[in-house]
Amino acid sequence: MHNIHHLHPKFSVVTVTYNAGNVIEDTIQSVITQTYKNVEYIIVDGKSTDRTMEIVNRYKDHICTVISEPDKGIYDAMNKGIKLATGDYVCFLNAGDEFHEDNTLQSIVHSLSGHSTLPDVIYGETAIVDKDGHFLRMRRLSVPENLNWKSFRQGMLVCHQAFFARKYKLMPYDLQYRFSADFDWCIRIMKKSHSFHHTHLTLIDYLNEGTTTRNHRASLKERFHIMVKHYGMISTLLLHFGFVLRLLWKK
Repeated sequence: MHNIHHLHPKFSVVTVTYNAGNVIEDTIQSVITQTYKNVEYIIVDGKSTDRTMEIVNRYKDHICTVISEPDKGIYDAMNKGIKLATGDYVCFLNAGDEFHEDNTLQSIVHSLSGHSTLPDVIYGETAIVDKDGHFLRMRRLSVPENLNWKSFRQGMLVCHQAFFARKYKLMPYDLQYRFSADFDWCIRIMKKSHSFHHTHLTLIDYLNEGTTTRNHRASLKERFHIMVKHYGMISTLLLHFGFVLRLLWKK
């Protein structure tokens, strides 16, 4: 039995906020009610002008570190979070998103029993929920049984929030990407990682706010550039040519 409890990793959960007053409370509660206690909660706020900080301050006894200062956008704020994190794993839980259950982190740790050392990356599934937290559907892309850096040639198969990486494998987000830096960041981390652990659990409830269509094209263009950078032009074009053919075929 002693095997189950020997791994007791510390999770650094980072929430980046900017004027998130109407959704931040649910996110905070989902972190501080976790039954697993080896957790450090970090909130990086971009100097919100709404009631975000008023709500954050109500919970400050449960939050390890709070900073509120202007930043150069979400990925700059996440880079600050990486610098502040001291855990074995870092998880980015956006304002509005929640851990799927109160015992999600405990379940992750249980799923590690049988491992003698901590894997570089832990990952799982993501549920899409509405603003009342009601389940809508599972994320369209399902996570691969065996994740590696080539997996994302098919797209971002693991949601950023359900991708927990070892702190010492982390590098900063590349701020030249305004919309898809998380896609590039995950691939770079996977390139440096040797062990990947599929929890076979739903880890995150992701708030479906509907993608902002005006940024959608810019984000796809960035993703294409990121794929070319990591996987090469030929391979990327062939894969996407396949997507295009399939779309036409379905019509």
